[in-house]
Amino acid sequence: MTNTVILYHNPNCSKSRAALSLLQVRNVNTKVIPYLTEPLSEAQIRALKQKLAIHSAREMMRSKDDLYAQLNLVEADEDTLIAAMAAHPILIERPIAVFGDHAAIGRPLTNIEALLEQ
Repeated sequence: MTNTVILYHNPNCSKSRAALSLLQVRNVNTKVIPYLTEPLSEAQIRALKQKLAIHSAREMMRSKDDLYAQLNLVEADEDTLIAAMAAHPILIERPIAVFGDHAAIGRPLTNIEALLEQ
């Protein structure tokens, strides 16, 4: 297992900046992925969903975002949700940290702290 944390990061998001700061203060090797400019493929989103150990892709989405409503995702199936995140990465919740085979959404930041302790 690698000791590097992958951080899916949006520099315009205060929670994402706080997560990066947390990792830097703890001197954690971090690979930052600016997912808005380097979008994830559908396969990468599926792998991330598995590492998050969630039941629905909806749990890793910004469901209160206006775009979510505009795209009629409220009752969409998994394939549609994943395709929407691949096409519109702004819909992906942030930040997301990956450490080994596990991941956590950094809202709250204690989720990332718990991930580091695994």
